[in-house]
Amino acid sequence: MTGARFRVRMADWARDDEALRLIRFAVFVVEQQVPESLEWDGIDADCEHAIAEDRGGAPVGCGRLLPDGHIGRMAVQREWRGSGVGGAILDRLVARARERGFAKAMLNAQTHAIPFYERHGFRVVGEPFDEAGIPHRAMERALRG
Repeated sequence: MTGARFRVRMADWARDDEALRLIRFAVFVVEQQVPESLEWDGIDADCEHAIAEDRGGAPVGCGRLLPDGHIGRMAVQREWRGSGVGGAILDRLVARARERGFAKAMLNAQTHAIPFYERHGFRVVGEPFDEAGIPHRAMERALRG
């Protein structure tokens, strides 16, 4: 999947972990002040990852698909927000969830990002909750029917 200034590809954690960590550290740990101990949860090697790169191959965004169909760790470098990177990553992860045969894709959205996910077919399904000091809501999107 490509944009005018970027491309999205499925990443390999063993090969791409440095680039994926760079994005997530900048967005979650530095910008949102999520404790590193919460960010690095030990399950990345079991997940499928999507990465967005600029034309020069520099990482600009990422996300992951957990083995149970949850999408998470969606992160886009600040200067790339609003350029379609997040939507392209999300679309790739939803397509991968569909390819894997999941009936639905699920995610925990930071409440400020709910409109973004709604534009991509997700709907709120749960009550507000706190994760790493940030308000979230559970969301899902049907992948069949």
